[in-house]
Amino acid sequence: MKSIILSSKLLFLFASTMLVSALSCGGNTTANKTADSASVAKPKSSVSSILSEKQFNDLFPQRNKFYTYAAFIKAADELGEVKIKITRRAVSVYQFIRTDKSGKATVVRQDADWNEGWAKQKPDSAFTVNYGEFCTAFSADVNKKELAAFFAQISHETRHGMNASYTDGLMLIHETNTANIYISDSDEYPAVKGKTYYGRGPMQLSYNGNYGYASNIIFGDPKILLNKPELVETDPVVAFKAAIYFWMTPETHKPSAHDVMTGKWQPNAVDKAHGRTTPGFGMTINIVNGDVECGKGDNVEPMNDRIGFYQFYLKKLGITDANCACSCGKMEPYKY
Repeated sequence: MKSIILSSKLLFLFASTMLVSALSCGGNTTANKTADSASVAKPKSSVSSILSEKQFNDLFPQRNKFYTYAAFIKAADELGEVKIKITRRAVSVYQFIRTDKSGKATVVRQDADWNEGWAKQKPDSAFTVNYGEFCTAFSADVNKKELAAFFAQISHETRHGMNASYTDGLMLIHETNTANIYISDSDEYPAVKGKTYYGRGPMQLSYNGNYGYASNIIFGDPKILLNKPELVETDPVVAFKAAIYFWMTPETHKPSAHDVMTGKWQPNAVDKAHGRTTPGFGMTINIVNGDVECGKGDNVEPMNDRIGFYQFYLKKLGITDANCACSCGKMEPYKY
């Protein structure tokens, strides 16, 4: 994907023409292995309440058979049973507590410096991500609007067809150049020898740091996707979970795309000073690939392709977004 989480200190790196956003993970892990996915009960609300299989198939008529409605709904329902509390000390020292469907809370990351005196002296900041809120937490129209935005972003990342047809989403399972190994230094999530971390799945998850962090959320164990990154291109449920995790999880200075599309995020003084003034689809582009596509005016082809997908899906889902704020042409990208 164009924006991904890499570094061990929640900083963001950029490679070639792609924005690579980095969120560190790892440390001392005491997580349990996830339970068999078949045993995971559905959350109280499900994306299936606003999206039928017929609608899904109509939205993605040229999709690779790897991407199915059943896999998408299962991914959203299962990940919807997970919450994670992220606490930060001294800017870059972290603890993650993951709560699963049983209500059991497990520390899945605690940095080595967590209990150091100098770290404890720094104020804590904490937030909780409830993955069960993905396209389910608000009114039907708001949930559909969020779903249209999510589908627009993953469609652009995986499209392989005719420009402006908007029928070619979910076609690519992995990036075309699999020779890219995408390995970065990470104290928390070191790469496994012999494994490569090229872009896979709907959001083209890339780099070992991203695979480790996603694995912490999805499985409660960072080693699963570090050892088997290929799961993101061989297991469609894992692939969709990786995309949903990215959508729902805030980064160091960025809000989550979920918070932007649902209006939970509101710009602060720093955001306003940099042109990030309005929640809307344009802000999700800034989150996903701001360094490449934002702050460069409105004649940017990739940005306009994402907007075209969004408007196409809004119409297909029977809703409108009169105050779209779709462009990020006047927004400065986030700097780290």
